Amino acid sequence: MQRSAKPSRPPRAAAGTVPTAAEPLPSAVLAGKARPRGTFPHFRRAGDFIFVSGTSARRADDSIAGATLDASGRTLLDVSTQTRAVLENIRDILAGAGAALADVVEVSAFLTDMADFAAYNSVYSEFFGYEGPARTTVAVAALPHPHLLIEIKAVAYRPTGTRR
Repeated sequence: MQRSAKPSRPPRAAAGTVPTAAEPLPSAVLAGKARPRGTFPHFRRAGDFIFVSGTSARRADDSIAGATLDASGRTLLDVSTQTRAVLENIRDILAGAGAALADVVEVSAFLTDMADFAAYNSVYSEFFGYEGPARTTVAVAALPHPHLLIEIKAVAYRPTGTRR
């Protein structure tokens, strides 16, 4: 059985170099954000498109926004707080790529319970309107941590050479 060669990876910027507006980062794991739990970047640029990896409400210290303990020690989960944190994380990741939420053209959201749709949709509407990105929302059986209620991935369009 023959195996095909692994696809070549695009060249990476030399360590210590700062990309200009003409040569934005091709991909990055951003400081100050939750480190991905796998070997993937927070975002990947392909031409004028920026693909934001699935993003959750996890913070850099591995705590989760919208997951708190009540007085009896029971975990309380809040999808509104998590949705807001996810969209703010995506906003920050896009800023690291030289883009903004206004550049987002497509969103895919993953909820662990469709009963949370109304609360998620309400917060989402604070960030995007009918002129915003195309969107798909689906229910999934689970996300990488049992306290996560939502994960969102996004695609933005920001022509190379333009920077916010």
